[in-house]
Amino acid sequence: MTRLRRQLPWLILVAALVLPATALGQAKRPMTIVNLLEVPQLRDPQLAPDGSQLLYVLGEADWKANRRISHIWRINVDGTAPVQLTNGEDGESMPRWSPDGRHIAFLAERGDDEHRQIYLLSNAGGEARRLTNHETGVGDITWTPDGQSLLFLAADPEPEEEYDVIVFDEDYEQEHLWRVSVTDGSEQRITQGDFSIRSYRLARDGRTIAHHRAPTPLLDDIDEVEVWLMRADGSGALRLTTNGAVEGGAEVSPDGEWVLFVADANDQFELYYNDNIFLIPAAGGPHRLLLPDLPYEVQEAQWSRDGSTIYFTANTGVRSELFAVDVASERVTQLTSGDHAVRSWSYAPSADAHLFGIDQPTNAGDVHLLPASGGEPRKVTSVYDYLDREFLLPRQEAIQWEGADGATVEGLLFYPLDYRSGRRYPLVVQTHGGPAAADNFGFGGWSDYVQVLTAKGYFVFQPNYRGSTGYGDAVLRDMVGHYFNQAHLDVMTGVDHLIAQGLVDGERMAKMGWSGGGHMTNKIITFTDRFKAASSGAGAVNWISMYAQSDVRIYRTPWFGGTPWEEDAPIDAYWEHSPLKDIARVTTPTIILVGQNDPRVPPPQSVELYRALKSNGVETHLYMAPREPHGWRELKHELFKVNVELAWWERHLMGREYTWETAPKPAGGKEGS
Repeated sequence: MTRLRRQLPWLILVAALVLPATALGQAKRPMTIVNLLEVPQLRDPQLAPDGSQLLYVLGEADWKANRRISHIWRINVDGTAPVQLTNGEDGESMPRWSPDGRHIAFLAERGDDEHRQIYLLSNAGGEARRLTNHETGVGDITWTPDGQSLLFLAADPEPEEEYDVIVFDEDYEQEHLWRVSVTDGSEQRITQGDFSIRSYRLARDGRTIAHHRAPTPLLDDIDEVEVWLMRADGSGALRLTTNGAVEGGAEVSPDGEWVLFVADANDQFELYYNDNIFLIPAAGGPHRLLLPDLPYEVQEAQWSRDGSTIYFTANTGVRSELFAVDVASERVTQLTSGDHAVRSWSYAPSADAHLFGIDQPTNAGDVHLLPASGGEPRKVTSVYDYLDREFLLPRQEAIQWEGADGATVEGLLFYPLDYRSGRRYPLVVQTHGGPAAADNFGFGGWSDYVQVLTAKGYFVFQPNYRGSTGYGDAVLRDMVGHYFNQAHLDVMTGVDHLIAQGLVDGERMAKMGWSGGGHMTNKIITFTDRFKAASSGAGAVNWISMYAQSDVRIYRTPWFGGTPWEEDAPIDAYWEHSPLKDIARVTTPTIILVGQNDPRVPPPQSVELYRALKSNGVETHLYMAPREPHGWRELKHELFKVNVELAWWERHLMGREYTWETAPKPAGGKEGS
């Protein structure tokens, strides 16, 4: 007995060396599609006025409801005591602290509500009470500094109509700004007229409101949005800008002398540049482009507590970071650094601190706190800790290669989980949407499903091709005058680089993308037959018909040098860059996916592609999801999208049978409907 006791530690050590991990504890496992769809969505973090707690919204998959439902959570800034504050059947959003930190306002549609309303909840606990009973849905809420009322945006009520015939592009109601009393729920209209308030920010002293007005709430009028300033009661409205740029984020400086805003324009307010920071006097006058030589894309910006500094987040290519710029000297300081993307950033002047998610390859964006005084970001939430603990996640790295014209191009590469040096693997090329966007380091989303692809032995390649943001205006504007100039060549030179590195099997490659990424897929399959399979998600195939079909046109006009309707229209440019022009060249088996209610790249584009491929004998299928807009939202539709693409890749690249994943069965044993 004594001898056995002495031998026991040695026996345990031997067992640890030879037994599989599952015998000693749960081993990491590859992610399934369902695992990926069930990753929570954390957004909208809000710091308490005293800096001690924060609120955030957490959306989680509900298979019975067939959608994600969001609730509001609270946590101490030291990461302790996370608690779910709301549990409404249809969820809640937009939590906002009262100035004294004693109450929380949020948006919800509960009980007999016909529309979304404002609710108030004590931070000490208890039941929430409905504050508004507005005739239309309420949005974009803000507390006044005295805590006595809230501002909100709401559309005007629809007039009663005898007929249900829609007047196309005219059946809209303008959106205006209102105030509601916290004490008795009485409402006061702040703006009215034949225009819409797109967004607003109340000055920190509560005296003025910087806002963006447009002639209509339609997306296509976004280039007519201008910066305005008015008193808090709506009087004294002053228009500050007059241009054709797309502007947003207007905010009054703490001293009330300046208004900052972000616009995708140059100093002359010409359209189609990386977003940058502009300043304009609050009394009116000439604007100032703050950082004319900034090579990045500004995403959001806010004044510091004393107004001497502007904080902003920027896309820097495959990363996004937090920066500060001294307004007087224009000296820029980078506040964060890493292989990550900064998401959901906000600055809290009362606590003089930043809140943001850090999206990393192993963490989908837990919230971090960074005092404005400096230091390292401190992790607060632990929503995503389980991902790296439970799952095998792919290695992710930034790569660079030489484009066809000698320019340096950058992108992201995800390695197969079973990667071994010296072996070649199949490749899935994913091109981002936009195209004025970029793929950044991070966990990624369900629609790209890189975790599932790499688990099945694929490399995944995401090139930031010409036309992407974050690399300076020359890269972004490569599409101006000719959409497919260097962009598709960047994709193919990137593929050739991976083959030359001995990583990729050039005989087993697939191409996919959504929206702008779908446009690129449609171009690639007409340009080359090197891909064994493709998936076109909500992609344009005919730029001429697309111009009229889409709900937005302003970005397409610079691509081709005018509209297709004007006198002496540049029709040749539109047609030359339409994949449909060269559709007879396609031999690649291609599936097509689109939402039935997609206003951005409407179904007729996918129908044109499908019928052309079908007529020419190319293997194809068109999948149209009912009720879905440009980005699919229903869980079962998302599950279908990934399943049908995986089955396509497995068949055409790997010669393998694929078993579709099914939706989890909720309590009661019946699959969600």
